[in-house]
Amino acid sequence: MTTTITPASLLWEEHLVGGTHWSGILRRGNSLRLADVQGGANVAALFYNADEKLERYNMADTLKAQHTAFLTTGVVCYSDMGRVLCSITRDTCGWHDTLGGVSNAALVERKYGVARYQEQRNDYYKNGYDSLLNELGKYGLGKRDVVSNINFFSKVTVDAAGKLIFHAAHSKAGAYVDLRFEMNTLVVLSACQHPLDPAPHYQPRPLQLTAWRSGTVAADDVCRNRCPENQRGFVNTERLYL
Repeated sequence: MTTTITPASLLWEEHLVGGTHWSGILRRGNSLRLADVQGGANVAALFYNADEKLERYNMADTLKAQHTAFLTTGVVCYSDMGRVLCSITRDTCGWHDTLGGVSNAALVERKYGVARYQEQRNDYYKNGYDSLLNELGKYGLGKRDVVSNINFFSKVTVDAAGKLIFHAAHSKAGAYVDLRFEMNTLVVLSACQHPLDPAPHYQPRPLQLTAWRSGTVAADDVCRNRCPENQRGFVNTERLYL
């Protein structure tokens, strides 16, 4: 499906520097475009019901309900209450990782060395886990609220021996993914490198964020009708807003 963002529908745009983190509320009926500016980006994402943050993205339910191991156009992101937090309405990248998790301080130091804030200021080496915690703390959330995340723009597959394989150079410059929010959702993002990225240097890539009014889901929507489970998920979600 095509997406047209008009000046009248545009809400805001923001450039996210590689390695930094961001959070905000996306309301029901609004969409967010994540765009890979240079190619090779990774953005770890967590989603929470903005009105009741105990309800959050559930990786296991998202994958098993839709019989998939990765995310792309037509797939939705389920909460642990069987409701749809957001839907992927357009994706020019083709595969977004659900298995790889996020980096932590020890991993970043082991792979890239030490670059502290005291010496490097804003160029210090950041990691995904602490970045997510920094944003979650703004909403009264913490370590116990970090769940399995999505890694947009990264591709990870599993070989015959069960080893996770990271596909370098998967996302190209200008690739984007559109998320339509079906609930009022707290979105938490970290633009740190994927933990399985084999690059020998610390080089997280930037992103462009664009939010706009897109409206709520139609009866013939591709995400809604992907499978019977999604139809039920949308009904559960819509009942929340009756």
